[in-house]
Amino acid sequence: MKRRSFLKTMGSAAGAAAIAGPKLLAAVTTEEKVAGMPRRVLGRTGQKLSVVGFPGLALIHYEQEKCNRAIVDAFERGVNYFDVAPAYGNGQCETKLGIGLQSLKREQYFLACKTKQRSKEGAEKELNNSLKELKTDHFDLYQLHHLVRPAEVKQALGPEGVLEAVQNAKKEGKIRWIGYSAHTTKAAVEVMKGFRFDTVMFPINFVEFYTRGFGKEVMALAREQGAAVLAIKPLSWGAWPKDAVKNREWWYRTVEEPKDIELALRFSLGQPGVVAAIPPSFLDLLDRSIEAAKSLKPLDTVAESQLQKMAETRESIFLREEQQVAMNQTPWRPAYPDSPHECA
Repeated sequence: MKRRSFLKTMGSAAGAAAIAGPKLLAAVTTEEKVAGMPRRVLGRTGQKLSVVGFPGLALIHYEQEKCNRAIVDAFERGVNYFDVAPAYGNGQCETKLGIGLQSLKREQYFLACKTKQRSKEGAEKELNNSLKELKTDHFDLYQLHHLVRPAEVKQALGPEGVLEAVQNAKKEGKIRWIGYSAHTTKAAVEVMKGFRFDTVMFPINFVEFYTRGFGKEVMALAREQGAAVLAIKPLSWGAWPKDAVKNREWWYRTVEEPKDIELALRFSLGQPGVVAAIPPSFLDLLDRSIEAAKSLKPLDTVAESQLQKMAETRESIFLREEQQVAMNQTPWRPAYPDSPHECA
Protein backbone atom coordinates (compact mmCIF):
# COMPACT_ATOMS: atom_id res chain seq x y z
CA MET A 1 0.00 0.00 0.00
CA LYS A 2 1.32 3.42 -0.92
CA ARG A 3 2.02 5.79 1.95
CA ARG A 4 -0.65 8.31 0.86
CA SER A 5 -3.32 5.60 0.60
CA PHE A 6 -2.23 4.15 3.93
CA LEU A 7 -2.50 7.49 5.74
CA LYS A 8 -5.94 8.07 4.24
CA THR A 9 -7.07 4.66 5.46
CA MET A 10 -5.65 5.32 8.93
CA GLY A 11 -7.52 8.62 9.11
CA SER A 12 -10.83 7.04 8.11
CA ALA A 13 -10.43 4.29 10.66
CA ALA A 14 -9.58 6.83 13.34
CA GLY A 15 -12.72 8.81 12.65
CA ALA A 16 -14.90 5.73 12.86
CA ALA A 17 -13.25 4.55 16.05
CA ALA A 18 -13.64 7.93 17.73
CA ILE A 19 -17.42 7.82 17.34
CA ALA A 20 -17.83 5.09 19.92
CA GLY A 21 -17.84 6.16 23.55
CA PRO A 22 -15.14 4.93 25.93
CA LYS A 23 -17.30 3.09 28.45
CA LEU A 24 -16.80 -0.61 27.73
CA LEU A 25 -17.40 -1.58 31.36
CA ALA A 26 -17.50 0.19 34.68
CA ALA A 27 -14.19 1.58 35.88
CA VAL A 28 -12.17 -0.15 38.59
CA THR A 29 -13.59 0.88 41.95
CA THR A 30 -11.71 2.54 44.79
CA GLU A 31 -10.98 0.13 47.62
CA GLU A 32 -9.70 2.66 50.14
CA LYS A 33 -8.20 6.10 50.54
CA VAL A 34 -4.90 6.91 52.21
CA ALA A 35 -4.27 10.58 53.00
CA GLY A 36 -7.17 11.29 50.66
CA MET A 37 -5.58 9.39 47.75
CA PRO A 38 -7.76 6.63 46.27
CA ARG A 39 -6.22 3.17 46.01
CA ARG A 40 -7.38 0.39 43.71
CA VAL A 41 -6.66 -3.33 43.55
CA LEU A 42 -4.09 -4.21 40.90
CA GLY A 43 -5.95 -7.03 39.20
CA ARG A 44 -5.04 -10.56 40.18
CA THR A 45 -2.09 -9.40 42.31
CA GLY A 46 -4.40 -8.21 45.08
CA GLN A 47 -2.10 -5.25 45.77
CA LYS A 48 -3.63 -1.84 46.40
CA LEU A 49 -2.05 0.95 44.36
CA SER A 50 -2.51 4.70 44.55
CA VAL A 51 -4.37 5.81 41.41
CA VAL A 52 -1.50 8.22 40.70
CA GLY A 53 1.96 6.73 40.45
CA PHE A 54 5.28 8.46 41.04
CA PRO A 55 7.06 9.03 37.69
CA GLY A 56 10.68 8.11 38.32
CA LEU A 57 11.66 9.77 35.06
CA ALA A 58 10.82 13.13 36.66
CA LEU A 59 13.95 12.84 38.77
CA ILE A 60 16.08 13.54 35.71
CA HIS A 61 15.27 17.25 36.09
CA TYR A 62 16.27 17.73 39.73
CA GLU A 63 19.14 17.44 42.18
CA GLN A 64 19.16 14.64 44.73
CA GLU A 65 17.99 16.70 47.71
CA LYS A 66 14.86 17.86 45.89
CA CYS A 67 14.25 14.31 44.67
CA ASN A 68 14.42 13.03 48.24
CA ARG A 69 11.87 15.58 49.43
CA ALA A 70 9.55 14.88 46.50
CA ILE A 71 9.57 11.11 47.12
CA VAL A 72 8.70 11.47 50.80
CA ASP A 73 6.15 14.21 50.12
CA ALA A 74 4.34 12.08 47.53
CA PHE A 75 4.28 9.12 49.89
CA GLU A 76 2.90 11.22 52.74
CA ARG A 77 0.14 12.39 50.40
CA GLY A 78 -0.92 8.83 49.65
CA VAL A 79 1.28 7.73 46.73
CA ASN A 80 2.61 4.20 47.21
CA TYR A 81 3.31 3.27 43.56
CA PHE A 82 6.77 4.17 42.26
CA ASP A 83 7.76 3.61 38.62
CA VAL A 84 11.23 3.77 37.08
CA ALA A 85 13.45 2.25 34.39
CA PRO A 86 17.20 2.08 33.71
CA ALA A 87 16.63 3.84 30.37
CA TYR A 88 15.49 6.96 32.23
CA GLY A 89 18.46 9.31 32.26
CA ASN A 90 20.73 6.38 31.40
CA GLY A 91 20.42 5.08 34.95
CA GLN A 92 20.51 8.30 36.95
CA CYS A 93 16.79 8.14 37.77
CA GLU A 94 17.20 4.66 39.27
CA THR A 95 20.10 5.93 41.36
CA LYS A 96 18.18 8.96 42.61
CA LEU A 97 15.03 6.99 43.37
CA GLY A 98 17.04 4.30 45.17
CA ILE A 99 18.57 6.90 47.45
CA GLY A 100 15.28 8.71 48.05
CA LEU A 101 13.34 5.58 48.91
CA GLN A 102 15.67 4.81 51.81
CA SER A 103 13.54 7.13 53.93
CA LEU A 104 10.64 4.66 53.58
CA LYS A 105 10.20 1.08 54.70
CA ARG A 106 10.32 -1.35 51.79
CA GLU A 107 6.96 -2.90 52.64
CA GLN A 108 5.30 0.53 52.49
CA TYR A 109 5.56 1.00 48.75
CA PHE A 110 5.03 -0.83 45.45
CA LEU A 111 8.12 -0.63 43.26
CA ALA A 112 7.92 -1.19 39.50
CA CYS A 113 10.88 -1.34 37.16
CA LYS A 114 11.36 -2.21 33.47
CA THR A 115 13.89 -3.42 30.93
CA LYS A 116 14.39 -2.52 27.28
CA GLN A 117 16.69 -5.50 26.87
CA ARG A 118 15.25 -8.14 24.53
CA SER A 119 17.68 -10.99 25.23
CA LYS A 120 17.82 -13.24 28.26
CA GLU A 121 21.45 -12.43 28.99
CA GLY A 122 21.00 -8.68 28.65
CA ALA A 123 17.87 -8.67 30.80
CA GLU A 124 19.51 -10.67 33.59
CA LYS A 125 22.36 -8.17 33.83
CA GLU A 126 20.05 -5.17 33.71
CA LEU A 127 17.63 -6.54 36.29
CA ASN A 128 20.40 -7.30 38.77
CA ASN A 129 21.92 -3.87 38.27
CA SER A 130 18.51 -2.24 38.80
CA LEU A 131 18.09 -4.10 42.08
CA LYS A 132 21.47 -2.81 43.19
CA GLU A 133 20.76 0.79 42.18
CA LEU A 134 17.34 0.80 43.83
CA LYS A 135 18.75 -0.80 46.97
CA THR A 136 16.17 -3.58 47.15
CA ASP A 137 16.13 -7.37 46.95
CA HIS A 138 12.99 -7.53 44.81
CA PHE A 139 10.65 -5.65 42.50
CA ASP A 140 6.91 -5.86 42.99
CA LEU A 141 6.44 -5.49 39.23
CA TYR A 142 8.95 -5.96 36.43
CA GLN A 143 8.00 -5.06 32.88
CA LEU A 144 9.16 -5.57 29.32
CA HIS A 145 9.66 -1.92 28.39
CA HIS A 146 8.62 0.10 25.33
CA LEU A 147 7.54 -2.63 22.93
CA VAL A 148 6.84 -1.15 19.51
CA ARG A 149 7.64 -3.56 16.67
CA PRO A 150 6.47 -7.16 16.19
CA ALA A 151 10.11 -8.22 15.69
CA GLU A 152 10.89 -7.01 19.23
CA VAL A 153 8.00 -9.03 20.60
CA LYS A 154 9.15 -12.16 18.78
CA GLN A 155 12.66 -11.81 20.17
CA ALA A 156 11.42 -11.01 23.69
CA LEU A 157 9.16 -14.07 23.85
CA GLY A 158 11.39 -16.42 21.91
CA PRO A 159 14.17 -18.76 23.02
CA GLU A 160 16.82 -16.90 25.02
CA GLY A 161 14.54 -13.89 25.13
CA VAL A 162 13.92 -11.43 27.95
CA LEU A 163 10.82 -13.28 29.14
CA GLU A 164 12.96 -16.28 30.11
CA ALA A 165 15.09 -14.07 32.33
CA VAL A 166 12.05 -12.47 33.92
CA GLN A 167 10.38 -15.80 34.63
CA ASN A 168 13.58 -17.11 36.19
CA ALA A 169 13.85 -13.99 38.33
CA LYS A 170 10.31 -14.57 39.56
CA LYS A 171 11.20 -18.14 40.59
CA GLU A 172 14.19 -16.73 42.46
CA GLY A 173 12.02 -14.22 44.33
CA LYS A 174 13.56 -11.18 42.66
CA ILE A 175 10.23 -10.08 41.21
CA ARG A 176 6.63 -10.74 42.19
CA TRP A 177 4.60 -9.95 39.08
CA ILE A 178 5.27 -9.57 35.36
CA GLY A 179 4.01 -6.85 33.01
CA TYR A 180 4.90 -4.95 29.87
CA SER A 181 4.65 -1.47 28.37
CA ALA A 182 3.98 -0.78 24.70
CA HIS A 183 3.54 2.16 22.35
CA THR A 184 1.71 0.43 19.49
CA THR A 185 -1.44 -1.65 19.34
CA LYS A 186 0.30 -4.26 17.20
CA ALA A 187 3.04 -4.88 19.75
CA ALA A 188 0.63 -4.85 22.68
CA VAL A 189 -1.68 -7.42 21.09
CA GLU A 190 1.13 -9.64 19.84
CA VAL A 191 2.88 -9.85 23.20
CA MET A 192 -0.39 -10.71 24.98
CA LYS A 193 -0.93 -13.56 22.54
CA GLY A 194 2.34 -15.08 23.72
CA PHE A 195 2.09 -14.68 27.51
CA ARG A 196 -0.48 -13.96 30.21
CA PHE A 197 0.82 -10.80 31.86
CA ASP A 198 -0.30 -9.47 35.23
CA THR A 199 -0.26 -5.85 34.04
CA VAL A 200 -0.54 -3.92 30.79
CA MET A 201 1.02 -0.44 30.59
CA PHE A 202 -0.32 1.49 27.62
CA PRO A 203 -1.24 5.06 26.60
CA ILE A 204 -4.78 5.67 27.85
CA ASN A 205 -5.39 9.29 27.00
CA PHE A 206 -8.35 11.38 25.88
CA VAL A 207 -6.67 12.84 22.78
CA GLU A 208 -5.49 9.44 21.53
CA PHE A 209 -8.86 7.84 22.22
CA TYR A 210 -11.22 10.49 20.89
CA THR A 211 -9.21 11.19 17.71
CA ARG A 212 -8.57 7.57 16.69
CA GLY A 213 -9.80 5.07 19.25
CA PHE A 214 -6.25 4.30 20.40
CA GLY A 215 -6.25 2.02 23.45
CA LYS A 216 -9.67 0.47 23.01
CA GLU A 217 -8.44 -2.82 21.54
CA VAL A 218 -5.69 -3.18 24.14
CA MET A 219 -8.05 -2.50 27.05
CA ALA A 220 -10.52 -5.05 25.71
CA LEU A 221 -7.86 -7.77 25.42
CA ALA A 222 -6.48 -6.95 28.86
CA ARG A 223 -9.99 -7.36 30.24
CA GLU A 224 -10.33 -10.77 28.56
CA GLN A 225 -7.06 -11.93 30.07
CA GLY A 226 -7.66 -10.45 33.51
CA ALA A 227 -4.66 -8.11 33.32
CA ALA A 228 -4.71 -4.79 35.17
CA VAL A 229 -4.09 -1.66 33.07
CA LEU A 230 -1.61 1.06 34.00
CA ALA A 231 -2.19 4.26 32.02
CA ILE A 232 0.71 6.25 30.63
CA LYS A 233 0.54 9.73 29.06
CA PRO A 234 -2.76 10.52 30.84
CA LEU A 235 -2.17 14.28 30.67
CA SER A 236 -0.94 14.41 27.08
CA TRP A 237 -2.59 17.11 24.97
CA GLY A 238 -1.10 15.72 21.80
CA ALA A 239 1.86 16.71 19.68
CA TRP A 240 3.13 20.28 19.89
CA PRO A 241 1.39 22.39 17.23
CA LYS A 242 3.70 23.69 14.53
CA ASP A 243 5.49 26.87 15.60
CA ALA A 244 3.97 26.64 19.09
CA VAL A 245 5.83 28.39 21.90
CA LYS A 246 6.70 25.62 24.34
CA ASN A 247 6.05 26.33 27.98
CA ARG A 248 8.25 23.37 28.96
CA GLU A 249 10.90 21.37 27.13
CA TRP A 250 9.20 18.05 26.55
CA TRP A 251 8.43 15.91 23.52
CA TYR A 252 4.66 16.36 23.78
CA ARG A 253 2.29 18.97 25.12
CA THR A 254 0.47 18.41 28.41
CA VAL A 255 -2.62 19.88 29.97
CA GLU A 256 -1.51 22.24 32.71
CA GLU A 257 -4.49 23.82 34.43
CA PRO A 258 -5.87 21.97 37.48
CA LYS A 259 -9.38 21.77 35.97
CA ASP A 260 -7.99 20.22 32.77
CA ILE A 261 -5.76 17.81 34.69
CA GLU A 262 -8.80 16.71 36.66
CA LEU A 263 -10.73 16.07 33.44
CA ALA A 264 -7.85 14.16 31.85
CA LEU A 265 -7.41 11.93 34.90
CA ARG A 266 -11.15 11.31 35.08
CA PHE A 267 -10.93 9.99 31.53
CA SER A 268 -7.90 7.74 31.98
CA LEU A 269 -8.87 6.45 35.41
CA GLY A 270 -12.48 6.06 34.28
CA GLN A 271 -11.66 3.44 31.66
CA PRO A 272 -12.35 -0.26 32.26
CA GLY A 273 -9.50 -2.08 33.90
CA VAL A 274 -7.38 1.01 34.53
CA VAL A 275 -5.99 0.93 38.06
CA ALA A 276 -3.46 3.77 38.09
CA ALA A 277 -1.94 6.48 35.91
CA ILE A 278 1.60 7.82 35.65
CA PRO A 279 1.63 11.62 35.15
CA PRO A 280 4.21 13.38 32.97
CA SER A 281 7.74 13.56 34.31
CA PHE A 282 7.70 16.87 36.15
CA LEU A 283 7.19 17.30 39.88
CA ASP A 284 4.76 20.20 39.50
CA LEU A 285 2.51 18.05 37.28
CA LEU A 286 2.78 15.21 39.78
CA ASP A 287 1.70 17.62 42.52
CA ARG A 288 -1.34 18.79 40.54
CA SER A 289 -2.22 15.20 39.64
CA ILE A 290 -2.18 14.16 43.28
CA GLU A 291 -4.56 16.98 44.16
CA ALA A 292 -6.84 16.15 41.23
CA ALA A 293 -6.95 12.47 42.18
CA LYS A 294 -8.11 13.26 45.67
CA SER A 295 -11.36 14.64 44.24
CA LEU A 296 -11.65 11.96 41.55
CA LYS A 297 -15.19 11.27 40.33
CA PRO A 298 -16.68 9.19 37.51
CA LEU A 299 -16.62 10.42 33.94
CA ASP A 300 -20.00 11.79 32.86
CA THR A 301 -21.46 13.10 29.60
CA VAL A 302 -20.60 16.71 30.40
CA ALA A 303 -16.96 15.83 31.06
CA GLU A 304 -16.83 13.68 27.92
CA SER A 305 -18.15 16.55 25.84
CA GLN A 306 -15.49 18.88 27.24
CA LEU A 307 -12.71 16.39 26.58
CA GLN A 308 -13.88 15.68 23.04
CA LYS A 309 -13.81 19.39 22.29
CA MET A 310 -10.31 19.70 23.78
CA ALA A 311 -9.12 16.78 21.65
CA GLU A 312 -10.64 17.60 18.30
CA THR A 313 -7.82 19.80 16.96
CA ARG A 314 -4.95 17.82 18.51
CA GLU A 315 -2.58 15.35 16.87
CA SER A 316 -1.58 11.94 18.21
CA ILE A 317 1.90 11.41 19.61
CA PHE A 318 1.80 7.68 18.87
CA LEU A 319 0.48 7.63 15.32
CA ARG A 320 3.98 7.87 13.82
CA GLU A 321 5.07 4.63 15.47
CA GLU A 322 1.81 2.94 14.47
CA GLN A 323 2.40 4.00 10.86
CA GLN A 324 6.00 2.79 10.86
CA VAL A 325 4.90 -0.62 12.14
CA ALA A 326 2.01 -0.88 9.67
CA MET A 327 4.34 -0.03 6.80
CA ASN A 328 7.09 -2.34 8.11
CA GLN A 329 9.49 0.57 7.85
CA THR A 330 13.17 -0.29 7.86
CA PRO A 331 15.59 0.89 8.95
CA TRP A 332 13.71 1.96 12.05
CA ARG A 333 13.86 5.62 12.91
CA PRO A 334 12.85 7.20 16.23
CA ALA A 335 9.41 8.79 15.91
CA TYR A 336 10.45 11.53 18.35
CA PRO A 337 14.25 11.69 18.76
CA ASP A 338 13.87 13.93 21.82
CA SER A 339 11.70 11.40 23.63
CA PRO A 340 13.36 9.73 26.65
CA HIS A 341 11.89 6.46 25.41
CA GLU A 342 14.42 6.51 22.57
CA CYS A 343 17.33 6.32 25.01
CA ALA A 344 19.54 3.26 24.82
